[in-house]
Amino acid sequence: MRKIREVLRLKWAVGMSNRRIAASCGVSRPTVSEYLRRAESAGLGWPLPSDMSDDRLERRLFPPPPDLPAAARGVPDWVEVHRQLQRKGVTLFLLWQEYRAACPDGYQYSWFCERYRAWQGQLDVVMRQDHRAGEKLFVDYAGQTVGVVDRSTGELRQAQVFVAVLGASNYTYAEATWTQGLADFIGAHTRAFAFFGGAPELVVPDNLRSGVVKAHRYEPDINPTYQDMASHYGVAVLPARVRKPRDKAKVETGVLVVERWILAALRRRSFFSLAELNDAIHALLKQLNTRPFRKLPGCRRSRHEELDRPALGPLPAQPYVFAEWKKARVHIDYHVAIDGHYYSVPYALIKKSVEVRFTRHTVECFYRGRRVASHRRSYHKGGHTTVAAHMPEAHRAAGEWSPRRLIRWAAENGPSTGALIRRVLRSRKHPQQAYRACLGILRLGKAYGGDRLEAACRRALALGSCRYQSIESILKNRLDEQPLTEQPELALPDAHANIRGPDYYH
Repeated sequence: MRKIREVLRLKWAVGMSNRRIAASCGVSRPTVSEYLRRAESAGLGWPLPSDMSDDRLERRLFPPPPDLPAAARGVPDWVEVHRQLQRKGVTLFLLWQEYRAACPDGYQYSWFCERYRAWQGQLDVVMRQDHRAGEKLFVDYAGQTVGVVDRSTGELRQAQVFVAVLGASNYTYAEATWTQGLADFIGAHTRAFAFFGGAPELVVPDNLRSGVVKAHRYEPDINPTYQDMASHYGVAVLPARVRKPRDKAKVETGVLVVERWILAALRRRSFFSLAELNDAIHALLKQLNTRPFRKLPGCRRSRHEELDRPALGPLPAQPYVFAEWKKARVHIDYHVAIDGHYYSVPYALIKKSVEVRFTRHTVECFYRGRRVASHRRSYHKGGHTTVAAHMPEAHRAAGEWSPRRLIRWAAENGPSTGALIRRVLRSRKHPQQAYRACLGILRLGKAYGGDRLEAACRRALALGSCRYQSIESILKNRLDEQPLTEQPELALPDAHANIRGPDYYH
């Protein structure tokens, strides 16, 4: 209070400016102005009364706030505050401003924040986390599996349980899949998005190999198919950190709830198909999502309709079609191999790496992000799907490779090798389709020697089987070292009990 008395004296007795008073007393100019304003509001003048003690002066300048009951001040509705905080862009300061506008004699911001945190600490852990509406979807597999009996064999097969939980509303989805493989993992996501009625901004998975090829704290390598699915729905994938379960605490709790309220309830039932199991799970899932909260009003479903559903992004017109990705090197026959079938790409990409995206019905090839080829999927092993526009002029690949060169190279090993390569080239509609097989046959000479390859080709020609697998089998089983014996023609008798003879047909 000594500085306050000095400020009043210098102003009212000496007549100094606020700037000079601030410099003299070591306080700021706004502080000087505030002291003077309070003194004028209190009706004080200079000199101060002789009986004005420091305590009386402090009470005159800084009167305590009116001692109003809590009802008069207005206690905020913490449930509504908690609900509003889960909307995008809403902060505690904004809610406090709205509270003070409705209750001018209400509490200050520090009290508002302190009391809200105390109220929030009384909630369950699953409710206590701050998640924006429509922002995050947490996904994981339950540790517990469910047995499904094969009716025909009686074999018991264990089904995996996929769980997805929305961050703001805790709205939960669960389903059973045969495996945690890529196809089942992606399919479960597409059905979860349809169940929620929209797509979130972020999907937070565990570091499952189906979702994350290589886990990393800062730059995890997302599976290309998973990334393709995320792009289709307009979502981003943000994997949880390794050994950091709190990053996905929502789904950890969701898995626990599903195991307690759904899987435990089904423990005595027998299931004979995956569809039957999922029907039972979805019936109990509906009950789980409509069960009232213990410490908050409403249930998971009502909070989803109020918070998450309006904030979710729209679903695309068509659901995602499962597609796998593979890196492949273009061979000299300007084809890439997918599951034993060969698909052509432009011959200019020979010996370059391309990315191949293949679904159940289509195969697409990309080079540096640009699609260079598209084919209908074929499951014929060893077959070729070739587009004429991909072929070079005169059916020559990479300029130096040609059927003549392959035949000449084979003839250097021996006449039988040359004859076999010539027959292999003639067996295909386009000789280029046989380049890969020819090179494979000729490379066997490096592993087994040229003489053995020549003997194996001689035997293959005699047997009429000129495939790569046949020649490799001959060499592996050392059949090329055995002499070729001609099979004598069997002379049929002119008369026999089982031979009708030509007269039978007259």
